[in-house]
Amino acid sequence: MTNDRTTEILDRPLSRELLARDLCRLAYVAEDGTPRAIPIAFAWNGKEVVMCTSRNAPKLASLRRNPAVAVTVDTEVHPPKILLVRGTVELDEVDGIPEEYLEMNGSYEMTAEQRVEWEAEVRSLYDGMVRIVMTPTWAKLIDFETTLPSAVEELVRRRAERERSGAGDVPAAGLE
Repeated sequence: MTNDRTTEILDRPLSRELLARDLCRLAYVAEDGTPRAIPIAFAWNGKEVVMCTSRNAPKLASLRRNPAVAVTVDTEVHPPKILLVRGTVELDEVDGIPEEYLEMNGSYEMTAEQRVEWEAEVRSLYDGMVRIVMTPTWAKLIDFETTLPSAVEELVRRRAERERSGAGDVPAAGLE
């Protein structure tokens, strides 16, 4: 997929809506070679997916060794809306709390007082964090109305071919 195609998909209104959510699932290959998929807060800055983690997070060694990742953002309604993004990450160690971390957790349901307490707790816990910055290289948007998973698209195509060829017609019993 070209970067232009990836950009076009990520710029669609539904993609932008999904990219405004709080949580995604980050998939990567762990040090032992097995897959991992973890929920993690994220922010979209218009060209990159930014996630933040503690400096001692086990996933960092894996991401340093193999920066290829996938991210899924989806909804909990029917039909689901799903954004699949693949890319590579760069790790950016920072002192203090990255602004993205505070922003990406901004739409959790908290009272103003809870928000102040949460931020104070975060600032007292972390002396620094690592920004996991993903540059998208591929994207697919699935809404089950105008776009489908590729396997389902194939089934729809096959069904249409059967219907056009009449192969789906079965004579009624006893009418031959």
